[in-house]
Amino acid sequence: MKLYYFPGACSLAVRIALNEAGASFDCEKVDLAEKKTESGANYLEINPKGYVPALELDNGELLTEVGALLQYVADQNGSANLLAPVGDLGRYRVLEAINYCSTELHKNFGPMFNPAVTDEEKAAAEELIGSRLALFNDQLNSGPYLFGDQFTIADAYLITILGWTQFVQMDISPWPNLGRYVGQAMGRAAVQKSMQEEGLG
Repeated sequence: MKLYYFPGACSLAVRIALNEAGASFDCEKVDLAEKKTESGANYLEINPKGYVPALELDNGELLTEVGALLQYVADQNGSANLLAPVGDLGRYRVLEAINYCSTELHKNFGPMFNPAVTDEEKAAAEELIGSRLALFNDQLNSGPYLFGDQFTIADAYLITILGWTQFVQMDISPWPNLGRYVGQAMGRAAVQKSMQEEGLG
C-alpha cells in the first residue's frame, strides 16, 4: 500500500490508523498547490480529486476519503481492534463519530485556513467549531478515549483535527477533557511515530 499525504492534513489520521494496526505501507508527500507528488508525478493523474488522503492498494486500486480509508484500514486489520465488527452497535457509534468529525468539524475548519476570509467569518467559524468540540468534550467524561479505554479510528481522526487548533491558534482550554485527551493520545507510540514521520514532532 501507498499513502499519499500532506503533513498534518487529515491524511495524518489514516497514517495513525495504519501505524496503530502495525500495517506495512509506503507513503508519498503531495504538494497540494502544485498537484505534484514528491517523486514528480502529476497527482491529478493518480487522484483526480486532487486532495489527500489517497491510498493505493497492492492491486493498484485507489481509495479516497478519510472516513472510507479509516474504515478500510480497521477492517483489514481486525486484530488491532480499531473498529468493532459488523453488526456490533459499537461499530456504528464509531462511524457516527467519524461522520460527525467529517461534516461538522473538518469542513468548518476551512475558513480558519483561508487567508481571504475576514476576521468576522473566522470568528463565526471558531464559534461553530467550539460548539462541536463541546459535544466531544462531554463524551470524554466517560474515559480516556471517545469510546472508553479502546482507541479507535474515530480517535485517530479527532486527534488529527485537534492538532489544527494549535496551527490556527484556537484555544481549547474551555474544554478541559480535550486537553487531557490530546495528552493521552500523544503518548501513544503509533501517534508519536506518525507525527515524527510527517516532521511534526
